[in-house]
Amino acid sequence: MMRVLVVDDDFMVTRIHTAFVDRVDGFEVVGTAATAAAARQEIARLDPDLVLLDVHLPDGSGLDVLRDARHDGYDGGIIMITAAREAESVRAAAAGGAAAYLVKPFEQPDLALRLEDFRARRAALDAGSDQQAIDAYFARAPAGAATPLPKGLSEPTASAVLEVLRGRADLSAVECADEIGVARVTARRYLEHFVATGRAAVRHNYETGGRPERRYRAL
Repeated sequence: MMRVLVVDDDFMVTRIHTAFVDRVDGFEVVGTAATAAAARQEIARLDPDLVLLDVHLPDGSGLDVLRDARHDGYDGGIIMITAAREAESVRAAAAGGAAAYLVKPFEQPDLALRLEDFRARRAALDAGSDQQAIDAYFARAPAGAATPLPKGLSEPTASAVLEVLRGRADLSAVECADEIGVARVTARRYLEHFVATGRAAVRHNYETGGRPERRYRAL
């Protein structure tokens, strides 16, 4: 069981993210924190497997918490969950060793994919430290090498989604689902997996007149 600490200054957001985590098999929330100071204390006290960490906290930056945690020897996973989109924040998170960077607002499947990718990379490294396992852990497999898929995803469907993705300038999960004949939620899981592992990018289309549409393109 992966033990998770949720750090966010908005108690309603904390409740939502906790519920999101609890819907993913093998993950449980063991603590929450609303400030940078509390986050540091809870990381030291709980030593969780994974921290969901907001950037903007009332008494400091989550990026400083990330750097301090690494300096203090914390070697668990940290996923930045934030509304901060600035390139500087993204680069700082990557340099600090964040496992992923997820921009608010998002839906439960978006977080579930990051959790499953984190678990798959951790499992690959725990099973052995050969080059393939190391590549899988960093999600940077060389051309032709296989990156383990999260639980519930299959290689044939992943290949079909990737082929459609590479054949279009960009597309939505609905368009992808129609192309390959799967459910929208299924197509979205694969598309988000490719985003999480660096093989696709996503942007929000705000011209729909309603909820922003997520559109994906191959990298």
